[in-house]
Amino acid sequence: MSLKPPTVTPCSLCDFLGNRFVYAVISQRAGGLLIGVEMNPDQKCNFQCVYCYVDRSPVRERRSFSLRAMSAELKDLLQRHRSHRFKELPTFSNVPEELLKLKGVALSGEGEPTLCVRFTEVVEEIIHIRNSGQWGEFKIVLITNGTGLDLPAVQQGLRLLSLSDEIWVKLDVGTDEKMHGINQSPVPLDHIIGNIAALGQWRPVTIQSLFCSVNEMEPRDSEIGDYIQRLLEIRDRGAAISEVQVYSIVRPPSHNGCGRLSLSQLSLIARRIRSETGLPVEVY
Repeated sequence: MSLKPPTVTPCSLCDFLGNRFVYAVISQRAGGLLIGVEMNPDQKCNFQCVYCYVDRSPVRERRSFSLRAMSAELKDLLQRHRSHRFKELPTFSNVPEELLKLKGVALSGEGEPTLCVRFTEVVEEIIHIRNSGQWGEFKIVLITNGTGLDLPAVQQGLRLLSLSDEIWVKLDVGTDEKMHGINQSPVPLDHIIGNIAALGQWRPVTIQSLFCSVNEMEPRDSEIGDYIQRLLEIRDRGAAISEVQVYSIVRPPSHNGCGRLSLSQLSLIARRIRSETGLPVEVY
């Protein structure tokens, strides 16, 4: 298994640039620089994961998504990268050059991107920027919890992506009971499994799985077994899984009681997944 460099993240995704919709991070799982698009500036999400660093309890001012502003901010960051000017930003001044290689433009943020009402328009605009040739080549990476992959507007947008683009879908658990405890979503797990399987039948999908302790209780062997059965179900339904990403908490969670698993614990989980499924697994 390969271990990626540590993640470097700003305190706020967009604010440190003075942006509203576009941010930049050094992504451990991508192995370098990701320029991200905040698809839901009001942090709308249908997961309330116990390990999430975003505190969704305060009532926040509703902020609408501006396609024009997003496009301008994205072009600006892409131009800054192409001009080798990222080190002028305080957050990136000490980042090694090899980590400043652009690994993609991520549809992500602090909410669930597939819930963005302008999903197709965002994808169309980013592809237009890429096809213009003015800001260099890059791949698009959708990072999603999988709940909205079957929405018509999302389906339309996904059909515009090339096969070199990537889709990373969250799957942390194997049962609805565990999902209610970890992800705290009203969406049934079977719905998400069905969405992942359907997507993986026509393009490869990456599974991203976070494991943590809750109230000092680590995941039980039986829970890992339930999770593996879901991976096998997805695979056996004809889905192509390009990689399973195994990782733990990176940023301090907004909820108390969640703890990061050690590298050795994650490695044991990854070894079991690899042994029982035959799938490619990486620890991050």
